[in-house]
Amino acid sequence: MKLDIEFVRAQFPAFDAAPLKGQAFFENAGGSYTCRPVIDRLYRFYTERKVQPYAPYEASTLGGAEMDEARTRLSAILGVDTDELSFGPSTTQNTYVLAQAFAQWMKPGDAIIVTNQDHEANSGPWRRLAERGFEVREWRINPDTGHLDPADLANLLDNKVRLVAFSHCSNVVGEINDVAAICAQVHQAGAVACVDGVSYAPHGLPDVGKLGADIYLFSAYKTYGPHQGIMVIRRDLGMKLPNQGHHFNEASLYKRFTPAGPDHAQVAASAGMADYIDALYDHHIGGDAAPAAKGAAVHDLMQAHEHEMLQPLLDYASAKNSVRLIGPDKAASRAPTVALALQANAEEAAAQLAPHGIMAGGGDFYAGRALEAMGVDMDRGVLRLSFVHYTSKPEVDRLIDALDQVL
Repeated sequence: MKLDIEFVRAQFPAFDAAPLKGQAFFENAGGSYTCRPVIDRLYRFYTERKVQPYAPYEASTLGGAEMDEARTRLSAILGVDTDELSFGPSTTQNTYVLAQAFAQWMKPGDAIIVTNQDHEANSGPWRRLAERGFEVREWRINPDTGHLDPADLANLLDNKVRLVAFSHCSNVVGEINDVAAICAQVHQAGAVACVDGVSYAPHGLPDVGKLGADIYLFSAYKTYGPHQGIMVIRRDLGMKLPNQGHHFNEASLYKRFTPAGPDHAQVAASAGMADYIDALYDHHIGGDAAPAAKGAAVHDLMQAHEHEMLQPLLDYASAKNSVRLIGPDKAASRAPTVALALQANAEEAAAQLAPHGIMAGGGDFYAGRALEAMGVDMDRGVLRLSFVHYTSKPEVDRLIDALDQVL
């Protein structure tokens, strides 16, 4: 079954908005368009329910119920229990809170493993624990391909390692790591697996329960929702780590790692992400199914469309001598987040694409460690061309034509 691209694009008001109409958006890895159900819920909360939630009057009760709905429905899609999902202001902030908890929990001589493939959000907070006396080991990518080899991880694991932080896929390399296999490897060594899913989740929410991750983080504003960080912490780990919230919230798993009060309206609006997944499922498949099964079906619809859109761009970049494609050249093994190292400044190249109606970006995208390891000239950076399931074939064709004129 093919994705109905016209139906999909009709769910996003941005495509009809005057400043965006006629533009082809290729910086989705920095933040996606917001789907209509999220916008509608956000507007309703601010106009009808903008009071302190969970009080015994109607506006408050409705507001609290919608916040609970967001957590309940999204956790079900992700294959985890409701209280194992929490919201925070951003994935970076959520990771810093987690790093603080681990620093309080670990003992002198303990070690953590990070990669040089990650966005700084899933690297920097953990690396800073070296300042508090913990050993930090680096699982390094292949400098030619950007690939993370699990055999290299095996050489780093021992009984001192308490946590391994790695990405589901890098926001510049794009290769999809085998999370389930890596988590199993980490668990066999007695450590915790922390997975940054920010660059993967926009291409279909995963079943975190099946992946085996102890911690899974992603950003709602990159998955068609509001500007929130979403964090899954499995119960056994979450209740073992020191509480980072108010002392009276210690018994509540989803409050233990949210030191500040949540943004009520944005949490409530996140239920619109589940509305959108349901709408895609009902339109393309229909019938009764468990939330995780619906999520898996929509995940596969999204990725099949993305693979079809992505391969022509990869073929074009691979064949162009003046361009270095970062990461795999086969769509099936990567996300449609394509970084190109050019013989010119990438930010300037992005600016040259703008008159052609192409919205893209240039720079290091907070992934400087990966780009430096791969020998990219950091003064030039990379041109990043990222898209999601609502990107159409005419837009990809237009991008390739524009690249031919600019590069």
